[in-house]
Amino acid sequence: MSSSIQAVRGMNDVLPDEAQLWLAFERTVQGCLERWGYRNIRMPLVEPTALFRRAIGESTDIVEKEMYSWRDELNAEELTLRPEGTASCVRAAIEHNLLYDGPKRLWYGGPMYRHERPQKGRYRQFHQYGAEALGFAGPDVDAELIVLCARLWAELGVEGIRLELNTIGSSEERARHRADLIRHLQANEARLDADAKRRLHTNPLRVLDSKNPMVQEVAATAPSLVDYVGDASRGHFDGLKRLLATAGVGFSINPRLVRGLDYYNLTVFEWISDALGAQGTVCGGGRYDGLFAQLGGKPAPGVGFALGCERLIALMKDSGRAPAAPLPDAYVLQQGEGTLEYAFAVADALRAAGHSVLQHAGGGGFKSQMKKADASGARVALIVGEDELRAGEVSLKPLRRAEAQQRVARARVAQALAEMLRKEGN
Repeated sequence: MSSSIQAVRGMNDVLPDEAQLWLAFERTVQGCLERWGYRNIRMPLVEPTALFRRAIGESTDIVEKEMYSWRDELNAEELTLRPEGTASCVRAAIEHNLLYDGPKRLWYGGPMYRHERPQKGRYRQFHQYGAEALGFAGPDVDAELIVLCARLWAELGVEGIRLELNTIGSSEERARHRADLIRHLQANEARLDADAKRRLHTNPLRVLDSKNPMVQEVAATAPSLVDYVGDASRGHFDGLKRLLATAGVGFSINPRLVRGLDYYNLTVFEWISDALGAQGTVCGGGRYDGLFAQLGGKPAPGVGFALGCERLIALMKDSGRAPAAPLPDAYVLQQGEGTLEYAFAVADALRAAGHSVLQHAGGGGFKSQMKKADASGARVALIVGEDELRAGEVSLKPLRRAEAQQRVARARVAQALAEMLRKEGN
């Protein structure tokens, strides 16, 4: 016997019971985004590798180690499974000239891919929802996105998610800080680990995110980016903080928060839960005013976030918010010659009338069918036997309360079922 084939490690099946929670989560997220005026956009799973190299940065972890990339020999193209959504969204906005008539609020959702060691909350195929506000320059839209997240956490019923904020200023301000940061790291190079040394010249800001205690000691005395931020950048950040205070959204300033992608400027933020261990960031985002020009488009400001579905769904499970599986209104049984076709038509008509109906399949006697009807969770059994077939009728038997079975004409089945269900609900 050949061995069974299993899913790729880090790419997980979502089975029906858990899928109910996913569906409830997705309805809530999409409903929230649409109420805030964000419109759906859908981008391909596969993009040119150059898009992510240019947008995210050559020396980031994603581009260096995590992308699923290959060469399509048939078309002589370098391709990548998308590791994040912002670059794709901005590429689409440039390619289709979406900002020709003004700014746009967009949202997307779906799988992303990163080749890394799978662990709880970090998978090779993971799912995100992203919101991108394109063409808006002020801190008001930064605040809008952050407040949207705060309201969404409440709708999802998840608690204990805290907000960390920072400003990383303009590219010119970061360049001055970068020069002094490199000098500081070089002066302490003996205390840096191999990863920090590798990043020293290519991406020194990421050294500040190191989890190595010795490197953290070096980072603690490093020049702080906030000291290099000028009046305009500081004014943008102050405006954001005032709006968040007005909305009653609490936050803490984390001067070491830089995010892991090169396209950010000014505002960066993360929503973090302590209930998820090492993978505690459930949502992150910020402003990326230079990305349009970086990807060859007309310069335009942008700000957005991406939230991790798996991590938020894990918090929903912990909060006891998992919804019950939906139960059918009726279960249709049939017994006797010629009854299958009749029962099939009855079930089809009931579904067209808006009822959830399971029809028995696989044969079996009346008693075994009734057991399956009861096990299905349906509230009413619809019985089609040879007597019902001859009379053009259907028998309805309540399954969840003591009430006599009744027989009605086929034309009245939908009405009779609705009446039984109303009684069931009272």
